[in-house]
Amino acid sequence: MQSNEKLFALDIGTRSVVGIILEKKEDSYHVSDLLSIEHTERAMLDGQIHDVLAVSKIIKEIREQLEVKHGPLKRVSVAAAGRALKTERASFEMNIERKPLITKEDILHMELTAVQQAQSSVAEKNDRDKSQFYYCVGYSVLYYSLDDQEMGSLIDQQGSLAKVEIIATFLPRVVVESLIAALHRANLEMQALTLEPIAAINVLIPPSMRRLNVALVDIGAGTSDIAITDTGTVTAYGMVPVAGDEITEAISDAYLLDFPLAEKAKRELSQSDQITISDILGFTTELHKENVINEIEPALDKLADTICREILSLNNHKSPKAVMLVGGGSQTPALQQKIAEMLNLPSNRVAIRGIDAITNLTFAKDFHLGPELVTPVGIAIAAEKSPVQYKTVYINDQPVRLFEVNKLTVGDCILASGIRMNQLYGKPGNAMIVSINNQKITIPGSHGEGPTILRKGLPCSLEDTVEDGESLMVYRGKDGEQAIVQIKDLLDTESDKNITINNKNYTIHSKILCNGKAVSAEHQIEDKDVIEYQADATIQEALESLHLTNMIEELKPFHILINGKETVLPAFSGKIMKNGLSCRLNQLFENNDVILLEKRKTPTVQELADRKQILMYQVLPVYFNDKKITLTKQLALIQRKGQILQMDDLLYSGDDIRIEQKPFEGFLFQDLFAFVNIHMPQNGAGSFQLLRNGENATFLTPIKKDDRLSIVWPAKTESPTTSN
Repeated sequence: MQSNEKLFALDIGTRSVVGIILEKKEDSYHVSDLLSIEHTERAMLDGQIHDVLAVSKIIKEIREQLEVKHGPLKRVSVAAAGRALKTERASFEMNIERKPLITKEDILHMELTAVQQAQSSVAEKNDRDKSQFYYCVGYSVLYYSLDDQEMGSLIDQQGSLAKVEIIATFLPRVVVESLIAALHRANLEMQALTLEPIAAINVLIPPSMRRLNVALVDIGAGTSDIAITDTGTVTAYGMVPVAGDEITEAISDAYLLDFPLAEKAKRELSQSDQITISDILGFTTELHKENVINEIEPALDKLADTICREILSLNNHKSPKAVMLVGGGSQTPALQQKIAEMLNLPSNRVAIRGIDAITNLTFAKDFHLGPELVTPVGIAIAAEKSPVQYKTVYINDQPVRLFEVNKLTVGDCILASGIRMNQLYGKPGNAMIVSINNQKITIPGSHGEGPTILRKGLPCSLEDTVEDGESLMVYRGKDGEQAIVQIKDLLDTESDKNITINNKNYTIHSKILCNGKAVSAEHQIEDKDVIEYQADATIQEALESLHLTNMIEELKPFHILINGKETVLPAFSGKIMKNGLSCRLNQLFENNDVILLEKRKTPTVQELADRKQILMYQVLPVYFNDKKITLTKQLALIQRKGQILQMDDLLYSGDDIRIEQKPFEGFLFQDLFAFVNIHMPQNGAGSFQLLRNGENATFLTPIKKDDRLSIVWPAKTESPTTSN
């Protein structure tokens, strides 16, 4: 704004209309003129114009008086009363299971759908059957959540259920239309629209402080407007139909003053402890503030109680951290203290904020800098900083009138058109319900596609900005389709498994039945299919499916009957190694497992005897005629089907054998003759001598290990010669 440009703003209140001329000089604002004219009749009620002609008459009078000093005024900024605003919370949930990553467009769709739900709720609560009777003048996201866990952002998230909760503010169309009508009758064009609570908040509570839970109360003549800030935004607006006039009437009744004098007395009491009044009978009286407060205390209590109840109602039944009071009625004596007491707040947490609280603001002359000027100045500054302009766009060739709170977006235009966001998105495809191993599974169809929105013939998104007079074409998104799913898509594990058995690679195909018929994993399922699937397989089942049953037989334990008793011999049984570790046939295998199978052995009788520690023979090493020999005696006899087995005979699993064990006995000298051949020397005599270790022995002499045995034959003697 150039330094010689002037901004004209109006605060149209219940009792009066205030006109203000504001100039911006670099980073500061200058109030060059201010004019207030009271209504001569009740033309305003609860923030809405009820008599357009009467209000336009006062507006015209203010314009004409200001034009004398400041030249022609054609455009004006105004505010809608906070008591006309409606706030509503709403939430929207979206199933995102099997959906790709969440995009910014998806989030905007969720937010705008929630706003439309809030819009419908406001219309229902206020006996309206059409939500289009309300303008959305702003909304804030309270939180996002994913699967019931609060999230800072949903972009690129995946899960099952995404949710957004918003708080939106709405303004009845009739309020705006009556404002425009009154301005037109006064030959003025609405340059910008702001909201009274927002105007006051903008100049008193900067955005950085709106995370604090603060109540702003604008106490006018007939009504008190309330706005609540929290979590970085304005969370609620409200109004109570009691204000400064209640106190003025109480003073008038108590001291016989006409209304203007009673109003003057009320203002003076807010500045001093003692005042002088003249009643309608002409008597002059000095009044002390304390006495007046006691006299009008019922009216004070009613005003404070009504305001506090509304604050608690708007603030989820809890006291805010602080309360700011503005407006002419805020100067009511003792009101500040009573509000603090009723909300259980320290006295320094409830404060009256005057125009002097606005930084970088100057005045052309000695204005009374009271709290009643906060809202008019706030309207002018808010209209300059962030004006809400009235614009027209065309959606599917139909004109749509709406407010531009910030930059107007495609989503804002669709909201204002009354088109339901949910109707723009295609329906999900039909779901299928199938049974897998007696467990019901729902397979959703594909998600419906988002709408196609054309701006200037080109696709655009919900967040794209729109200018005044532009045209948009909106086409509903394509419906989703029934899912195309193969059985393998539903399985938790690989349907086929690769396995190496004794260094040879095999592929094991899982057994899958669909409606009782064997199918492959690539079989495409239909609705109501009954699928039976054996998810896990044992090593034995794998060998059977590969027709390697002969291996299974070889892996069974080696067992025989010994003297009628079942005996298992693990040393001769088959062995299974899975990935280097011992395992059994009934154990499961996984994809790419390496299996080594070792067949069971066919042991000899000797190996059985060694394993069972059966002493088959008794042996004794001795020396005979200085030559070492080994004497043996059989101690055990093994028979199979009546046949005696030799030590190198083979035994087979399932054999029925009998073992006859003989007692252990020592060896005698005579046992030697079973292992050696005895030849009498040619010169030997008929008799012989047995020697054991050089000593005489008999056939029954016991012998021991390493004994030296020998048989000695005496030499023959020749007969003597007879001489003649």
